[in-house]
Amino acid sequence: MEKLAREDAWNLLTEYTETPALQQHALMVEAVMRHFARLAGEDEEVWGVAGLLHDLDYEKYPEEHCKKATEIMEERGIDPVYIRAMNCHGYGICTDTKPESAMEKTLYTVDELTGLIHAACLMRPSKSVLDLELKSLKKKFKSKSFAAGVNRDVIRQGSEMLGMELDDVMRESIEGLKESADITGLRGNL
Repeated sequence: MEKLAREDAWNLLTEYTETPALQQHALMVEAVMRHFARLAGEDEEVWGVAGLLHDLDYEKYPEEHCKKATEIMEERGIDPVYIRAMNCHGYGICTDTKPESAMEKTLYTVDELTGLIHAACLMRPSKSVLDLELKSLKKKFKSKSFAAGVNRDVIRQGSEMLGMELDDVMRESIEGLKESADITGLRGNL
C-alpha cells in the first residue's frame, strides 16, 4: 500500500473542511485511531490518517457524504486502503461497504463514540477529557436525550464487530483522547 503522509492528509482535509468543530472531530477520531493501532500492533500513521480523512466531504457535500470523498481521493491517487476505510465508517448509513479489517471496524465504531465523549467533556466543570471516567461516560451513553445525534447502535455494533466489550472500547477511546488532549482541544481548564 502507498502510505499518505499525515501532513498531506491534513492539508487535504483542511482544503475541504474549514469549520473548526469539524476539524476538531477529525483530530479526535485520528487520536483514537492511533491509540487503537498501537493496541493492535498496527501502523499508527495509516490508522491515524484514515481517521483524519473519514469526513473529508462532509462539510461541503453533506448530501453526497462518502461518495464525494471517494471521487476526491481517487482523483488524488490516494491508496484504496484509505478510501475503503472512509467508506466503511458510513456502513449502513450512507454506504454498503461493510467493515472487514480491524482498522475499518475501529473507524466505524469510534467515529460516533468520539462525538459522545466530546459532548460529555463539554458538560464537565473542567471541560476536559483528562478527568472523564468510564462510569460517567456510560451514564451519558445510556441517556438517550444526551447527545441525541450520536448513534449508539453503531457504537454497539462496532464493538461487537471488534469482538470487544463496549466498556473496553469506551475506556480505550477515552485513553486515546487523553494522550492527545492538547492536539484535540480536550484539555479543558486542567
